[in-house]
Amino acid sequence: MTGNPPLGPSAHVDTFSRDNLPPAELWPVLKLDGFDYPEYLNAAVELTDRMVERGFGDHIALIGNGRIRSYKELTDWTNRIAHALVEDYGVRPGNRVLIRSANNPAMVACWLAATKAGAVVVNTMPMLRAGELAKIIDKAQVSHALCDTRLMDELALAAKDSRYLKTVVGFDGTANHDAELDRAALSQPVRFQAVQTGRDDVALLGFTSGTTGEPKATMHFHRDILIIADGYAREVLEVRPEDVFVGSPPLAFTFGLGGLAVFPLRFGASAALLENASPPNMIEIIQKYRATICFTAPTAYRVMMRAMDEGADLSSLRAAVSAGETLPGPVYEEWMAKTGKPMLDGIGSTEMLHIFLTNRFGDSRPACTGRPVAGYEARIIGPDGCELPPGETGRLAVRGPVGCRYLADPDKQRAYVQDGWNLTGDSFWQDEQGYFHFAARTDGIIVSAGYNIAGPEVEAALLSHPDVLECAVVGAPSAERGQIVEAHVVLRPGARAGEVMAKCLQDHVKSVIAPFKYPRRVVFAEALPKTESGKIQRFRLLEGRA
Repeated sequence: MTGNPPLGPSAHVDTFSRDNLPPAELWPVLKLDGFDYPEYLNAAVELTDRMVERGFGDHIALIGNGRIRSYKELTDWTNRIAHALVEDYGVRPGNRVLIRSANNPAMVACWLAATKAGAVVVNTMPMLRAGELAKIIDKAQVSHALCDTRLMDELALAAKDSRYLKTVVGFDGTANHDAELDRAALSQPVRFQAVQTGRDDVALLGFTSGTTGEPKATMHFHRDILIIADGYAREVLEVRPEDVFVGSPPLAFTFGLGGLAVFPLRFGASAALLENASPPNMIEIIQKYRATICFTAPTAYRVMMRAMDEGADLSSLRAAVSAGETLPGPVYEEWMAKTGKPMLDGIGSTEMLHIFLTNRFGDSRPACTGRPVAGYEARIIGPDGCELPPGETGRLAVRGPVGCRYLADPDKQRAYVQDGWNLTGDSFWQDEQGYFHFAARTDGIIVSAGYNIAGPEVEAALLSHPDVLECAVVGAPSAERGQIVEAHVVLRPGARAGEVMAKCLQDHVKSVIAPFKYPRRVVFAEALPKTESGKIQRFRLLEGRA
């Protein structure tokens, strides 16, 4: 029993999303005080047309691929695309629309346009392979896909035998407008009557792999998209129109979508988007556009600090947000020493959409994740679900104005939401002053340079190679990446271990699943440690290491 208010009206003709929400009794408690929105709400309209009405039309909204777009240009562009989606491609309110692209203004425009058309958007990373895309398409029953024409091959393979995906349209991610969707949009008017979606209509499906590598879809409403800006971005970042955002997380991650699209657009600020957000490229764009807010992982901040030693000027940054992996105390302290400004460590989850625990500008310390964002509460619980006293490590439980809703997955919903609280899969402890400190992941996920990687998925990819007899994947400690994927492999008779074989297996994994998941270290073994019943004892592969 959650005590949450009943769902409001829906504009969805295709009712798949609302039909597949978890039962009300499995929802977390939602704390909506202070987050009041009208019954009918379209998040994309609020981030574009409404901003023009408020006088931001000439402000820069998006920078990327050699183009700068104002809020008026972005509004017109998205309205044209929305017309095309509805009139040329038959998108109906509630249809799931998948978008495949690197971080660029065209991807943001497609997301906003599909949202205006009342669609439920599924943003996906360009690194995903056909098999991974096919699972997402099937889970969400995706009917339409918009794809950067440079990334069509894997999506075409995924769509070839799909029961659901029948319409795949290419767009030009380079801003030349030389692709099918662009040409269709250019003939459309710049005004579009957006679908009058309900604030409780699902607007976004965020996919997360979980421990098994099987995709789980988290469901987010139109109001949720605004809540993360009106909560964290307003209270903690204190976003203002002159801010310029930059960062590395993919827009397909809810962390990236919030930090590089929702937050700047909600407050009339700008976002500088990079398709290849390597630290050198981020350093270049920070210097060029005098960026003020950066979202990336500690791994990248280490590289950026080395560049500062060599003369890079990052003095324009007023906020360095670190998330995706735990922030080591020495990285925080070095950043403070070099810039005089704190690095804002925070933790969020796809299920919760964005950051819910964080440090603040005037209240931060090393090796500490801080306090809950306004509107959220958190506690540490033991195995029995009871709250633990300060100093004791347990599971992190959180609740606030957003919460976990898995698409058509009551078993996983029961595991994540207990007694109205969201259990994030993280172990924390709380000190006497009420600050939260990260201890470890509790769900077996390998977190490497900000990416969540499921060991069983990597193992399955390795086992599909003909020379692999058996294998076990673990997260090994890494000073540079937090953890790395380490594969322990037993080869079939006749196969030769060594550097050549290791490289062959790494390349094979990259060809089967997203390349960032590949094992950076391959250890060959005669046998793997097992229990008497034959279960692999992965913990023994990490014994003796810090």
